[in-house]
Amino acid sequence: MESSQADRAPRFSTALLVMIIAVSLTAGGLLGCLITGSAISANFNDLQGQLLTLQGQLDALQSGQNIATQSNTYVAGENGSLAQLYAKVKDSVVVIQGLTVQYDVFRRPYYSEVQGSGFIYNFNGQMVTITNYHVVQNTINITVTFINGNGYAATLLGSDPYADLAVLSTEAPQSECKPLEMVSSSTLSVGDALIAVGGPYGLAGTMTTGIVSALGRTITEDMSGGYPIANVIQMSVPINPGNSGGPLLNYQGQVVGITTAIVSESQGVGFAIPSSTVLREIESLVTTGSYDKHPTIGASGTDMTYGIAKAMGVDVTYGWLIAQVTTGGPAASAGLHGGTRQVTVGGQSVVVGGDIIIAINGARIRGIDDLSSYLEENTLPGQTITVTIVRDGATMNVSLKLGTRPAAT
Repeated sequence: MESSQADRAPRFSTALLVMIIAVSLTAGGLLGCLITGSAISANFNDLQGQLLTLQGQLDALQSGQNIATQSNTYVAGENGSLAQLYAKVKDSVVVIQGLTVQYDVFRRPYYSEVQGSGFIYNFNGQMVTITNYHVVQNTINITVTFINGNGYAATLLGSDPYADLAVLSTEAPQSECKPLEMVSSSTLSVGDALIAVGGPYGLAGTMTTGIVSALGRTITEDMSGGYPIANVIQMSVPINPGNSGGPLLNYQGQVVGITTAIVSESQGVGFAIPSSTVLREIESLVTTGSYDKHPTIGASGTDMTYGIAKAMGVDVTYGWLIAQVTTGGPAASAGLHGGTRQVTVGGQSVVVGGDIIIAINGARIRGIDDLSSYLEENTLPGQTITVTIVRDGATMNVSLKLGTRPAAT
């Protein structure tokens, strides 16, 4: 019996051991499943968190797009938003036509048609058309035609040849006039995108794009009497005859300039009158018919170069060299000196020996562009300025009371 019981004890222990192992394996499996499930759950929660983060970023991007849309910032691309800008402004741009009268050798009159562009602007509740002076200079029978083909007679309200600006009134009904918004061109920087809309060659509603190539340029046109038109925008926007007077826009659809001139046989070089000039003059043009606040120093001259500096024996290679002062003018009254002799520099005759203007009120003057732009933007006739000059190798400051340009004819 003992032997029998002794024989059973090992069998019972073995079975118990097998049961313990089985239970352990089962518990281990369950525990592993629980651990794996917890890991999967943690990964799932992590993925959910990432998804929520991405959704938040997407919402932020969509919100930014909505803000951009609300502020009417137009960009080029597949969304075709430049088309939206064009649709917004096209009804505000007009083609301007008129006739000039000339006479043959027998004093018989004959007529030539002139054409340009313009745009509608709301000046204190009065709808006016803004364009270039050279578009309507010495013209009769002026008309404005909207893109829908409706045409109306127009009358010249005011003009300024020194800025190539003109303002017209039209017989168009109020419902036809959709004014453009104008902002100061002082917000522009080189490289900013630009859009021009006008009627080159009579092709109404033409739109072209480009960038600001340079700021603060000066140009001289026949009607400005030899005086520079100051602070002009240089641009790469393609323009052609008939574009003159049309609006130059930023990508918010706001007027920042008026297209005015192209350089003959050039590629991608055009100019526009800055909107800051228009905003400064518009009230006077509408209410008095002219603008008479262009300052002058009463002198003529040329930009300094390395070659001129070498010919004069001076160290300064920038500035504006005075060639001649106007008798009785501001520069003469201030004691500034004109040139004393002529030399040939680079194959061209230059009058040298005069004072070199290198600064006005502390602002550096590199040449006529800086000089003209500073005077137009920062001074008025009758104001006294401090002119820094170089004379006989010495630098000195001179007080000068600005004069007024003569009435343009």
